[in-house]
Amino acid sequence: MFQVNRPFEAAYAGMGTYCKVPLALEPKDLEGADVAIVGAPFDEGVSYRPGARFGPRAIRQADNFLWSPPSRPHMGLGVDPFAELTVVDYGDAECPPADLAASHREIKARVAEILKAGAIPVVLGGDHSLAYPDVTAVAEHFGKGQVGVIQFDTHTDTAPTEWGGELSHGTPMRRLIDEGHVAGEHFIQIGIHGYFPDPADFEWASENGMRWHTRYEIQERGMKAVMDDVIAAARDFPPAVFVTFDIDVFDDLHAPGTGSLEPGGLTPREVFPALNRIFAELPVVGMDLVEVAPTYDPSGNTALLAHRCVLESISALALRRRG
Repeated sequence: MFQVNRPFEAAYAGMGTYCKVPLALEPKDLEGADVAIVGAPFDEGVSYRPGARFGPRAIRQADNFLWSPPSRPHMGLGVDPFAELTVVDYGDAECPPADLAASHREIKARVAEILKAGAIPVVLGGDHSLAYPDVTAVAEHFGKGQVGVIQFDTHTDTAPTEWGGELSHGTPMRRLIDEGHVAGEHFIQIGIHGYFPDPADFEWASENGMRWHTRYEIQERGMKAVMDDVIAAARDFPPAVFVTFDIDVFDDLHAPGTGSLEPGGLTPREVFPALNRIFAELPVVGMDLVEVAPTYDPSGNTALLAHRCVLESISALALRRRG
């Protein structure tokens, strides 16, 4: 593990690890880490606009704080995550272009290494098919059926197949449940809205005990009330919670740089406190953030929003660790 930047280097200078944290490239370098960022640069699983393979780099480079080493005091939470946690950047999984199955094997292996070292993996995607390998790795580490999942998304990603294929960003949650990695009753989805999936997929989800809180419910009741229900339900999960976050849960005014846009999504003011509560109040053991396709957002706002979702989550995790 080594520091890749000179002291007090500007955000736009030097090498681009997440928040300029030290770089770790070998499993031995993970010793003592609390959190390890790892990239999953692939998008062969998308069904519409590609480009999420460039997401990990864009999210890392979105930082705009002008100092190093990292220090990010959170005004609302009253905690500096980098003062409480040892965070490292584990680089990217070696994802070969045009081979989605091989990319899945690589990210599963990297997540397993992070978990074995006792750290929490935070995976930067990449398309949402990566939830299948990364949650599988978590389930194999803690035990099949011993992990709960909270998913932020516009879509449920519970299709049995997509264009005839089982490996897709539209199918990972179905595979995780069908293969017994996660029990349906230990699965909560937040922010679902729009025109996909169809009633048959919702029927399958209901039969398997999945729960969801749509954007329409959030609009009517408010995010705080919905999150009260989410936290209460998740307390009955096994003591290992994974958060899978699709950037398209946001309204496209906030996050145009993604592959499958659906207008009418959530706002940062709704999502940030929700992430804070999940990571501060629940035993989170891993996270992924997916579907950032920076080519479609020259402003860089989508990547910055993704960067902040991770930072909000790590900050709340630091608050939980501090007690």
